[in-house]
Amino acid sequence: PLAGALAVGIHRLLSWGLLDVPLTVVPAPTRRAAARRRGGDPVTRMATVATARHPDIAVVPALRMTALARDSAGLGSAERERNIVGRVVSTRHRLPPGGEVLLVDDIVTTGVTARESVRVLHTVGARVVAVLTMAAA
Repeated sequence: PLAGALAVGIHRLLSWGLLDVPLTVVPAPTRRAAARRRGGDPVTRMATVATARHPDIAVVPALRMTALARDSAGLGSAERERNIVGRVVSTRHRLPPGGEVLLVDDIVTTGVTARESVRVLHTVGARVVAVLTMAAA
């Protein structure tokens, strides 16, 4: 269900002219322990399913959380900030040259993960044009 909603969101952004192809979709990072508990990275899985029918859209897991990031559940805004800033890093996955980057996540609570993800993507030369989330808390 969430992959379908994400697919609709991407389609709308494309049809409104807010995104263009070629497009690279970068899933927001998930802590490794959380991914293990969930049977894999749900954001990457959702993005992969949502874009499966779009040959001009690539999903690249270009970000990861360091081991120092802890579960943010129950943390306040300032605590989330301290927990995440500096703990999102780029992976060895290379972004395709040129084109636009869309950051996707399942939920935005304070926005710190999205903000830090965009900052890191900019440091590796990505042109992030939008952030798309499925829910806000």
